[in-house]
Amino acid sequence: MKNLYKLIHNLEIDYREIHTSRSPPTSIPTTTTTHLSPYHTHRKASGESRLVVVGCPGVGKSALVVRLLTGRFIWEYDPTLEAAYRHHTTLDDEPAVMDIMDTAGQCGEEGGGVVSEGAMRWGEGFLLVFSLTDRTSFTAIPTLYNTMAAVRATQHFPCVIVANKTDLGHMAEVSEGEASELAGELGVSLFLTSASEGGPAITAAFSELHREVVRRRWSRRRRSSAKTVIEGFYKMFSR
Repeated sequence: MKNLYKLIHNLEIDYREIHTSRSPPTSIPTTTTTHLSPYHTHRKASGESRLVVVGCPGVGKSALVVRLLTGRFIWEYDPTLEAAYRHHTTLDDEPAVMDIMDTAGQCGEEGGGVVSEGAMRWGEGFLLVFSLTDRTSFTAIPTLYNTMAAVRATQHFPCVIVANKTDLGHMAEVSEGEASELAGELGVSLFLTSASEGGPAITAAFSELHREVVRRRWSRRRRSSAKTVIEGFYKMFSR
């Protein structure tokens, strides 16, 4: 863990470990003086998103996040800790800000993934991560998805599946075909990644999820604006 702390500090990424009370962080560290509360209902800027990374222990969630933020791969992580980051980047020639919650990996007694209700309500988009070398983590994905759908009262929410550790093909317990089939059944995109080797798929997964969150926000605002205009016309002509 010392290597991870040193790396984050050197790159001036504000990092904070959050002990796993299975609740979301009270604030999200940023590279500025701004701190966000998961329960704050302020109007978000169009280029911001809240993304939650979930999955069983050992699938590489933290490694994927650190690879995205720093371009580096760190071997050692404490699976009992949660962490939150603010990532500033540019997408489609526009500034983008991703608030990323890296949840502590837990699996239920029957292999189903476990994530707090607070994290599910806080997040706007979700990366469901499993390891191609761990079939239990793969079978947990539908449980995670269905639990989120129940909490959010809809099966239509921004979500992607990330199949990690493609570099360990000789240890694979899940085929890429199975992963693709599951993604098709859930109606979400699949990204095949290797946190160890890096590659564009990691950035692509976070970027696509961010775009979907922003797209849906704009869609809701357009519908709301149209409804307001229509109601205004009805009131005008009903006088």
